[in-house]
Amino acid sequence: MAIDKWTKEQTIVALYYYCIIPFNKATSTNPTIAKISKLMGRSHNSLKMKIGNFGSLDPELKKRGIVGLANTSKLDEQIWGEYSQNWGKLANDAGDILARYKEKPLDEIAEFDRSDLPEGKERMAFIKARINQSFFRKTILASYEYRCAVTGLPIKELLVASHIVPWAKDEQNRLNPTNGICLNAFHDRAFDKGLMTITPDFKIKISKGVLDFEENKSVIDSLLCFENKEILLPSKFYPNKEFLEYHNNIVFIK
Repeated sequence: MAIDKWTKEQTIVALYYYCIIPFNKATSTNPTIAKISKLMGRSHNSLKMKIGNFGSLDPELKKRGIVGLANTSKLDEQIWGEYSQNWGKLANDAGDILARYKEKPLDEIAEFDRSDLPEGKERMAFIKARINQSFFRKTILASYEYRCAVTGLPIKELLVASHIVPWAKDEQNRLNPTNGICLNAFHDRAFDKGLMTITPDFKIKISKGVLDFEENKSVIDSLLCFENKEILLPSKFYPNKEFLEYHNNIVFIK
């Protein structure tokens, strides 16, 4: 029996789920994969393998000797090439496709509080912005398998998708997963305010300004004890070293 070829829309959705499902959770028994594959009219295993195909196209995985699956198609390469240069477009396009699959308005499938949605022309732009923010958070947390890169804290509700180059400083890379690190809320704040940085070789550095409080046990336990330790690295989307250099040189208070 002939096997239906993957369409462009289906492949876009597969890339979206490659981003937001933890690398070691992309199995045919994963409930999300089971649910989405049914909407797409494909088998669970088919979607799992397509997600695995994108692992073989991810340059960061290649550097670490992780090759993914070997059955990539020209369409897979085309979709990766297009959307890895514009992650916001992936979030928006996949959202539109999923809304059609589910036969629901876009705002109903988006996972955020809709009580404060504006009316009129601003409504859709607001929804798209929220979807983009949700995509970035899901991707970063999934890449770090829902653990803080500094402490290993595994409580999802306390984790933040931190931007390395601040949101306001680089519009082009706002949704780039390599511009993100998973941190708990406290260390996210320290990172954002330049009291902590992460070097291009993934070591934690604490600002000398914190030394004024070095006799305080809570400061030692929460910041100074992590000095020069390596962060917990993600399973995909390693932090971009140029972005880390920017944070070291511009944001970090030496």
